[in-house]
Amino acid sequence: MPHKPFIETQFPLAILSAESYKERKAGPGQTLTGLGKWWGRKPLILVRAVILGLLMPASEDAEKDREIFLRILTMDPDGLWKRKTKKLPAALIAEKLTPEEAAGFIEMSGDKTVWKRGLDPEDKARMEKLAFNRLDYEEKLAFCDRPEQIDGPSKESWREINAHLKTNAHTLQELFAELSQKAFGRTARVGDCFCGGGSIPFEAARLGLEAYGSDLNPVAALLTWAAIHLIGGGKEVQEKVRKAQEEAWEAADRQITEWGIEHDGAGNRADAYLYCIEAKSPATGLWVPLAPSWVISEKYNVIAVLKKNERRHGYDIEIITGATEKQMNDAKAGTVQDKEMVCPETKNRYGMAGLRGDKKGEDGEPVYGLRLWENEDLVPRPEDTFQERLYCVRWMTPEGDRLYKSVTEEDEERDRKVISLLKERFVEWQEKGFLPSKKIASGAETSRLFRERGWTHWHHLFHPRQLLVHGLSIENILGKSPDKINFMGMIQAIGVQNDMNSRLCHWTPQIERSGGIGAPANTFTNQALNTQYNYPIRGLVLSEQFLKPKEKEIYSSSTIDGSTADSRPADARSIKARASLWVTDPPYADAVNYHELADYFLSWYDKHLPKLFPDWYSDSRPALAVRGADEDFEHSMVDIYSNLAAHMPDDGLQVVMFTHQDAGVWADLGMILWAAGLKVTAAWTIGTETTSGLKTGNYVQGTVLLVLRKRLEGGTVFLDELYPLVDDEVRKQLDHMRRVDDRIKPQFGDTDFQLGAYAAALRVLTGYNDIEGQDIRHELFRTRTKNEKSPFEKIIDRAVSIAAGYLIPRGIDASVWRNLTNTERLYLRGLELERHGEFRQGAYQELARGFGVSEYSFMLADTVANRARFKTASEFKRVQLGEGEWGGTLLRHILFSIHESIRAENPREGFNYLKHARSDYWTRREDIQEIFKYLEQAKAHAHLSHWFEDAKNAELVRGFIANDYGGSG
Repeated sequence: MPHKPFIETQFPLAILSAESYKERKAGPGQTLTGLGKWWGRKPLILVRAVILGLLMPASEDAEKDREIFLRILTMDPDGLWKRKTKKLPAALIAEKLTPEEAAGFIEMSGDKTVWKRGLDPEDKARMEKLAFNRLDYEEKLAFCDRPEQIDGPSKESWREINAHLKTNAHTLQELFAELSQKAFGRTARVGDCFCGGGSIPFEAARLGLEAYGSDLNPVAALLTWAAIHLIGGGKEVQEKVRKAQEEAWEAADRQITEWGIEHDGAGNRADAYLYCIEAKSPATGLWVPLAPSWVISEKYNVIAVLKKNERRHGYDIEIITGATEKQMNDAKAGTVQDKEMVCPETKNRYGMAGLRGDKKGEDGEPVYGLRLWENEDLVPRPEDTFQERLYCVRWMTPEGDRLYKSVTEEDEERDRKVISLLKERFVEWQEKGFLPSKKIASGAETSRLFRERGWTHWHHLFHPRQLLVHGLSIENILGKSPDKINFMGMIQAIGVQNDMNSRLCHWTPQIERSGGIGAPANTFTNQALNTQYNYPIRGLVLSEQFLKPKEKEIYSSSTIDGSTADSRPADARSIKARASLWVTDPPYADAVNYHELADYFLSWYDKHLPKLFPDWYSDSRPALAVRGADEDFEHSMVDIYSNLAAHMPDDGLQVVMFTHQDAGVWADLGMILWAAGLKVTAAWTIGTETTSGLKTGNYVQGTVLLVLRKRLEGGTVFLDELYPLVDDEVRKQLDHMRRVDDRIKPQFGDTDFQLGAYAAALRVLTGYNDIEGQDIRHELFRTRTKNEKSPFEKIIDRAVSIAAGYLIPRGIDASVWRNLTNTERLYLRGLELERHGEFRQGAYQELARGFGVSEYSFMLADTVANRARFKTASEFKRVQLGEGEWGGTLLRHILFSIHESIRAENPREGFNYLKHARSDYWTRREDIQEIFKYLEQAKAHAHLSHWFEDAKNAELVRGFIANDYGGSG
């Protein structure tokens, strides 16, 4: 009987979303992040669940299948209790128990809830377990380790698992081996040709399966190799690496102490240095220090103050600790605002492009005004437009106190000594690969480095202090014994350190980000190479946590047999490896320029790779990078997925992870998969992204998993047959997602439901060999005119439109919804977005697109990207009343009646207006009351204070309508 995998029949979306989110929130505590920076790593628990879902067979008992799936992942009640490592507070236990249950166990001591004295530990554990089981799933996770942090299910669970699956396993590795044999007759190989940070090959290898990981970029292949051999190497390997890092750090510490470049004469040691760019003001000719803010520490009220000094043709910078509230506010307004220099004397503003001397050439091409640095340049030359300046040093006293100090002549002398020491070693260190010597290739991300600073080599992105420390560390790790163990230590230490210590880092003085003491942020706080006007440098002591891991097991306890896993740099179009399961997370139409960003790290490794991996190449192969959303991108993707299909058995499976929300990209993805001979058999949306402040803009919180098989057969379908099939599939997908949403708590936003609609449409489209005789390959590759849509895109648009009309806001009856125009529906769905805390302009754009409403800007109260929302009734006033598709609608009149109620301070005025304005008042009276009730609900949302007055008056006007039995107003 053919293998029918669990993932093609069901997938526990809400639980996996919660687990994925917990892993994401762990930040640096995630298993693979300690190896070094990579963008868009998928949570390991999601990868584990996907692989299990592909291997575990679906039976006729769907409920039992789900129970066993969760038992294997320790997401069942028994597994969660095993994972629980934190004690529940007595107050929380009391809250979850009845007074009768808590009697004799929990009591009040003053205003605190406490355990009774002298209780038997078993009784306490029993009460705690009773309360724990009554928490909702996400509440439980706060007290639990992640699934990967324990050894797997309990003995009792193994009995249940083996009985249902007819296996004889006692470890996850044994189970996955048996499931592989049942599904494919051999140990399954899991492949990923876009391995990135290594999540997929690492987790597959950790589960005892064969794993193959490749990536065009050697940095990604290297991170995957290190994940398998360092994190998966077990305690012995990890201890060797840790020891090598410790010895290197201590050697660097001794040398820096001997040089005296981080110590003053009073026994203090610097842990942070703050530098800024300087440029001449066109108004005064003075050198102006540049920074968006001069606040250094909110906790200690530390600021920098500029004081004019004619003798130095610029400004002294005084550091003040204990600044007043006014001084703190003044310091927040730096000398750079909205990418313009603000002259301290005249307050005139000057654009940075003008200061740099940028201009256009004869053919309109940009000509950069800054001098381009040469390899030997470590700091700006005296004639350069931009200079650099140390303006604050933070010292640590022997007692552990922090002192924020103005720069002295001694500090500047130590800076000069750093440059001198580096110059003595610079040529040799570059030759040996202890420092980068690679030029920066021109690209979308890297062009700003030339334009904004004149930097041409990767080492220019690091200050001499940083280069000296990094070079010392690498020399001490690799100089004695350049073997693979030491190389792993270098990858981990320097890879992380380069993300944490460069000229691209920025200083965070805020209470909410650094506790207010001030701390350097990462180089890659987003997916770009952003230059800074002022930047921090970590002293060696502040880098200790990255360069010298503590003496403990810092990674996973899993040991991976390296013989079962292979990783290497390779072009996905030409790989020869075969796999029963391909799990891939492909590039998303230029979402991240991996090939450019990864060179930032590759420049530190490129000279060592040929020695340690002679069969690897050591450049990023930018010409082969899959990027863009044009014909080349599409050709590349078809070639890649055709190659994967060719290197997969007929009964093999693929999962493509995809998060892009543009319908055009989704339509192209459908045609790509179709052209590669693949069909979508299932689609699931998992919440994988955290909602951190860094992720502003039009992003989605869900990842869609497309389950694929080879399209071995498939008939012809005509469009008049296809549309109802798509309609039904979209509704089925949305119904499933809404059931999940209702079961635990809302997991998805509107954008996620749109993703589900896209995926459902692809499931139908890719199942046929022929769609009304159209040449899909031709449609995919041909150049289309502006706004011309492919057949796939038209069907995707229909799916989005179905989703928009099908997802009725909570609190509105379906019969009322059917009577509304699309413009009315758009407004009410927009209010639903706002109630869910959604303020991204892109979400409103997608919503309008789904309803087919081309013009809706008049509805918006705010158009800022992440503050978008629709106007309240009182904000509309008379705008467009009675005009166009919107002005004459029932909803528009209802909103104006609320405005009238507020204006007249009398709800009867609003009632009278509505009754006389609507000739259909009596026939639609029930609809009117339903809409008023929906608008009233805004009172229940604390973040909607701008709606409170309108909501209150909506309730008052509705009261008049409810009591209207036919009399006049």
